[in-house]
Amino acid sequence: MIRMINSADADKFIKRSKIRYEKETAIVRQIIADVIERGDEAVFEYTERFDKVRLDPSTIRVSDEEIARAYKEVDGELLDALKRAADNIREYHAKQKPKTWLDIQSGKTVGQLILPLDSVGIYIPGGTASYPSSVLMNAIPASIAGVKRIVMVTPASQGNISPLTLVAAGFAGVKEIYKVGGAQAIAALAYGTRSIPCVDKITGPGNIYVTLAKREIFGRVGIDMTAGPSEILIIADKTANPVFIAADMLSQAEHDSMASAVLVTHDEGIAQETARELQKQLEKLPRIDTARAAIENYGAIILTKDIRESIDVANAIAPEHLELALEDPFGYLGRIRHAGAVFCGHYSPEPLGDYYAGPNHVLPTSGTARFYSVLSVDDFMKKTSVISYSKSELEKARKDITLLAHAEGLTAHASAVDIRFK
Repeated sequence: MIRMINSADADKFIKRSKIRYEKETAIVRQIIADVIERGDEAVFEYTERFDKVRLDPSTIRVSDEEIARAYKEVDGELLDALKRAADNIREYHAKQKPKTWLDIQSGKTVGQLILPLDSVGIYIPGGTASYPSSVLMNAIPASIAGVKRIVMVTPASQGNISPLTLVAAGFAGVKEIYKVGGAQAIAALAYGTRSIPCVDKITGPGNIYVTLAKREIFGRVGIDMTAGPSEILIIADKTANPVFIAADMLSQAEHDSMASAVLVTHDEGIAQETARELQKQLEKLPRIDTARAAIENYGAIILTKDIRESIDVANAIAPEHLELALEDPFGYLGRIRHAGAVFCGHYSPEPLGDYYAGPNHVLPTSGTARFYSVLSVDDFMKKTSVISYSKSELEKARKDITLLAHAEGLTAHASAVDIRFK
């Protein structure tokens, strides 16, 4: 069921980001153009066509009554688990918050203002499923950053949003929630409609149409990243447990038929046992068809000559989730250069990061961990430079500045300095 290849044949996984989506991009561009031109009318039409939900200005926004009712509909034990997860996420992200700083010297001051964004939109997948963890992972860092207006959009099922999603929004302090998803939701957030005022930045995961829509509107507003299907790559040595490895690979394969699950190991015994265990565990999954397609199309066991080569393969692929199922994971952590999140040891499975540990689960995919970072408080803040020179300090710098300005052919730049001393 799963292919077993050598490291030299890992090219498909390294070039995963080069997949093109011309047909889907054309559809997304048309949706965005319609929303820009017709506003709410287009949003309502696309929502009815794709989600089979009829909306109007009076029903598009989740009411206070719906939010209050959600708390009564969620099991108390589940509420407690969600609250503990929220506490962990809040505690972790609070440590990330940067501070304004000024370097004050005699006659000159430079520094940086750290300011929260005015407004952000968070996209939460929905419809027939519920993703309260994504609500927490997007909204809590925004709240810690100090964003005053946090808007949530998520597709509804039969006109309703999962109570668990609404409760998670409540835990994260989100009160402005709209029952709309897909590319039309991204367009509405970016350009604004009568019912949905625009925002300054959009974050959160979604399907391929949501991802492409975020890419199209980048520049009009900010985005976090253009995330693709889920990925996991596990580096294993002889101490790893094939039962654990197979379970962790399937935890990503069940997400999406395009999800990628890869084991990289120099131990052939671990490779063979994992292949058998994958087949065994797959048969018990409710989402067997999705997981099987992912394993067959985007899964692999890559055999290497040693751990060093395994790490080289992992760095080349730059996976979203990287597990180090090694006897001494921290001994090799310093060699990891490209990964969205790293899970160290045999008892740190990927779902620990998805739900509970505290670090964010909105991660770069498709090799973009080479230049993108995990979602953080920084994504909801901006930095502004501060510069102040006295007359005497500017005079000391005058010659250097004018020399550089003239070298670039920008005489007005030089004049702006010189004029202060004439």
